[in-house]
Amino acid sequence: MNPLTNMRNVLKLSEQELKNPSGKSWHDMYRDSAWIFIAGFPYTLSEGDIICVFSQYGEVVNINLVRDSKTGKSKGFCFLCYEDQRSTVLAVDNLNGIKIIDRTLRVDHVADYKPPKDNEKLDEETLLLYMEGCAPKPVIKPNPAAREPQSDLKLSDAIKQEKQKRKKSSKEKKHKKRRKSSE
Repeated sequence: MNPLTNMRNVLKLSEQELKNPSGKSWHDMYRDSAWIFIAGFPYTLSEGDIICVFSQYGEVVNINLVRDSKTGKSKGFCFLCYEDQRSTVLAVDNLNGIKIIDRTLRVDHVADYKPPKDNEKLDEETLLLYMEGCAPKPVIKPNPAAREPQSDLKLSDAIKQEKQKRKKSSKEKKHKKRRKSSE
């Protein structure tokens, strides 16, 4: 399908939805995915440039700018993940069809994003980011009854205390060795 035709179809769907608000949106098909597909942008744009444009509709947590494997140059399309799926609806509705540096963007939902297949070339950390994304993990509040006295301390203080404990235990081990060797 022609990318321009697809873009026009998305715009028509949105217009029909505005005219006949039945409560059911075509966006609901994609409610389980926070990924969007972006195409048609200038090849000179970097990941940071794209994030700047798309972050106005939500927190961007992952981006996969597709590049040529030999030259490393952008191929003009990418996949972007928001922290919240509702941001994808805003981005698709508001950024599909806009022009950036005389190029018309095509923005659409992605139902089932698959990470790149060249995973064997990636280091462990990058592979983990591709598989899990880099969205913030939910903060689990500790039970106040099960609280340890150390939890009131700042992280840096806790690290200092841990280092001191290690230092102390290594000094004690050396001291015990000296006693045994002198006996």
